[in-house]
Amino acid sequence: MIVSQLITSFLASAGFGILFNAPKRALIQCGVIGMFGWILYYILVQEGMNPVPATIFGSMLVSILSFINAKMFKMPVITYNVSGIIPLVPGGVAYNAMRSFVENDYSTAIQLSAHVMLLAGAIAIGLMISEVFHQISLKLGRLRKNHL
Repeated sequence: MIVSQLITSFLASAGFGILFNAPKRALIQCGVIGMFGWILYYILVQEGMNPVPATIFGSMLVSILSFINAKMFKMPVITYNVSGIIPLVPGGVAYNAMRSFVENDYSTAIQLSAHVMLLAGAIAIGLMISEVFHQISLKLGRLRKNHL
């Protein structure tokens, strides 16, 4: 089961990298980053964690790996972030929410829509937290360098 999760999350991220016009030399890294973010999310949910905090941790990992790869391969961070976050995007839940609206099942539609908003917010929070930690570490590094 986990092997299929690894393969499909890799393909989703690398495939979106193609749609996003990421450079060919970055597609493997995009796939690996998305795969690691999804597997962290998947394992946390399987262990009983609520999907919202699991999404935060998954998106934080995607962001951290994106920073590392951007520095190593001299590419923009956004190339890796956008492709890597794709497996965490709640597209299926959003589809079911819209389908419930169309079928006039408003109670279910509102519940699913709220869940989509929480997951989307969790993605944004995870990316933001990683960015804040990255900026703080850069400033601390500069301060330490200036005082030596």
